[in-house]
Amino acid sequence: MAFRKAVKGTVLIGGGAIATVFGLSQFSQYRNKHGTLVYVQAAEPVTVPVKNYFPTREQQLLTLQSTSEFDVLVIGGGATGCGCALDAVTRGLKTALLERDDFSSGTSSRSTKLIHGGVRYLQKAIMKLDFEQYKMVKEALHERANLLEIAPHLSAPLPIMLPVYKWWQLPYYWAGIKLYDLVAGNQCLKSSYVLSKSRALEYFPMLRKDKLVGAIVYYDGQHNDARMNLAIALTAARYGAATANYTEVLRLLKSTDPRSGKARVCGARCRDVLTGQEFDVKAKCVINATGPFTDSVRKMDDQEVPNICQPSAGVHIVMPGYYSPDNMGLLDPATSDGRVIFFLPWEKMTIAGTTDSPTDVTSHPIPTEEDINFILSEVRNYLSCDVEVRRGDVLAAWSGIRPLVTDPNSKDTQSISRNHVVAVSDSGLVTIAGGKWTTYRAMAQDTIDAAIQAHGLNAGSSRTVGLQLEGAEYWSPTLYIRLVQDYGLESEVAQHLASTYGDKAFEVAKIAQVTGKRWPIVGKRLVSEFPYIEAEVVYGVKEYARTAVDMISRRTRLAFLNVQAAEEALPRIVDIMGKELNWNEQKKKEELEAAKKFLYYEMGYKVKSDQLTDSSEISLVPSDIERYKKRFHMFDKDKKGFITILDVQRVLESISVQIDENTLHDILNEVDLNKNGQVELNEFLQMLFHQNSDLPSIICIYCNVLITGRRAINCKVAPASRYPPAFARGKRWKGGTGQARRRRQGGGGRGERKLRLKVLERKGEAYNKNGLS
Repeated sequence: MAFRKAVKGTVLIGGGAIATVFGLSQFSQYRNKHGTLVYVQAAEPVTVPVKNYFPTREQQLLTLQSTSEFDVLVIGGGATGCGCALDAVTRGLKTALLERDDFSSGTSSRSTKLIHGGVRYLQKAIMKLDFEQYKMVKEALHERANLLEIAPHLSAPLPIMLPVYKWWQLPYYWAGIKLYDLVAGNQCLKSSYVLSKSRALEYFPMLRKDKLVGAIVYYDGQHNDARMNLAIALTAARYGAATANYTEVLRLLKSTDPRSGKARVCGARCRDVLTGQEFDVKAKCVINATGPFTDSVRKMDDQEVPNICQPSAGVHIVMPGYYSPDNMGLLDPATSDGRVIFFLPWEKMTIAGTTDSPTDVTSHPIPTEEDINFILSEVRNYLSCDVEVRRGDVLAAWSGIRPLVTDPNSKDTQSISRNHVVAVSDSGLVTIAGGKWTTYRAMAQDTIDAAIQAHGLNAGSSRTVGLQLEGAEYWSPTLYIRLVQDYGLESEVAQHLASTYGDKAFEVAKIAQVTGKRWPIVGKRLVSEFPYIEAEVVYGVKEYARTAVDMISRRTRLAFLNVQAAEEALPRIVDIMGKELNWNEQKKKEELEAAKKFLYYEMGYKVKSDQLTDSSEISLVPSDIERYKKRFHMFDKDKKGFITILDVQRVLESISVQIDENTLHDILNEVDLNKNGQVELNEFLQMLFHQNSDLPSIICIYCNVLITGRRAINCKVAPASRYPPAFARGKRWKGGTGQARRRRQGGGGRGERKLRLKVLERKGEAYNKNGLS
């Protein structure tokens, strides 16, 4: 009897809870569908005049040196620091901002690229009855809506799938996600929904099918973080803030308050990093917004102050776009160590991450092989066994340092809140610490409010809610069509410019060079595989880019998408910047080396290069070795010392052969002995040697093209068992799709030469019946 009562009570309570959530969710959907759409608007109009241009860096430095006293001096050019500068200047305060590196050079450019309220924080708020966590989620969801409104060209809603593999998890996660929608209220992007197993696999076909019950899809935002940070800085500059990157604070200036007799912070001694010139910047209020370096600036004020910031490292990796659908992300809610992993499409690539571990503060965080392999392992857990998750497919990797506010004695970063803290020292230094990207505007508002109160500044309330950022005013989703029609840009390039620069894309298009081709008319690409064009380098200098690293990582995002492509683009980028900034040959060389070092250490190139290589002995006759070396160096035109899939794609395009990217990656994986995404000379020679040995032959397309420069289009018998089922052993493998396949089916096309290779594999022995010369 007692057991029956317990079961009955559990059913009633559980059923009532589910019914309540269901009813509330239906009301939320009805309100979102039938209610009045609420737009985010500024509470008060901004009365500060806006400049039609933003001053040059040299003009900004002159303003910093010639102004007798600013109302506010912000130290730090990340999202929060630039947000503080924008908030202050739009209130009518005379504002300055200093950044010792480039805008967004630190944590703000190394995020997961999400604009989110924090589903996991809402879970903690419910499980622990933590009202502070709830308020943080509520605030973040409001800021999410605002950010999507003020920079629509740099941000967009993104559906994220939460796959479910246990039946009991379905109502649990569904209730939590519906509460997430409810907390967002009328700022909910779109209502979440449940998918059956078949529908989930239709949306995300590479998802692991085994024991899959279904999935829940909810919506958050996604953005281009470094460009968003830059847009905030440029908007502040247009409103009159004196902003300068590569300007380091050496020490804080202090004066004695005549009324209290206490020392007060009244400015900073600065140094132009590029020229070495030192100067003072005086200000009534100094704001410390330096993220992970918060405590170092606080100790400039008081050496005895205890640390309030515990840094945590988060590593992300970038993989080819075929690892995820074009417009659907994935959330792993419970990794092997109890955290969450996101798997998101971004800039036609796939981002996976992140890790979360205590670290030391450094300006140059480096992703470790351990963290990269951890992420790959978690990705494998959620993808189908048909999808081979390879280490060589990691195209870029980075580590960002989160400035978590915590007890200095705590080592458990998992339970640390991402909420922010505003503190004012006895000497008047205002410090903003903690928080996350999404809430940068609210953090800035709280900081300026505290500064006004602490220093008696004459200013009104914040005006940044609904204040459009650089490029947003005249942007529309169809703006790229005008770029194509008016300037003759490629559609892909035009879409990229519109989504990167907004309505300022026309300024980039105006300075784009003529290609000399019938189409596109203008817009020379930096790298053929990406839509970045040379005109962006010229425009990037106007946006305060001063180093090649600025250009490959923050004005364009090449370094974050593909380190090898970024390295290939470097020589041309350095040449263009050299002309714009009057660099001599020595300076160009230094910039090239610094950028390569950045790619090598900070963007994951080193961990790729450090992997062990196969040291098998190569037994080829000298004449063959010389012939193969010449062929290798012909394709390695940049003298990198290795061949990548990009090199192969260029070769195939030059001889009018189209092969889908998946097939090329499969072939590369067979050739790439050390699985680092690069075919080095040693591997190349070993591959040729092993054609006649006891290893399976992989010659087919890749080997034939590299050795002879000829096309290998039709093959019988797949070269290895790793290929997809359609390429199973004994079946015809066409090595391509789309137009190339249709051309072959229609007779091969004009001047096309079909080379048939038959590779027989029998108990580890490979025989090449046609041979290659």
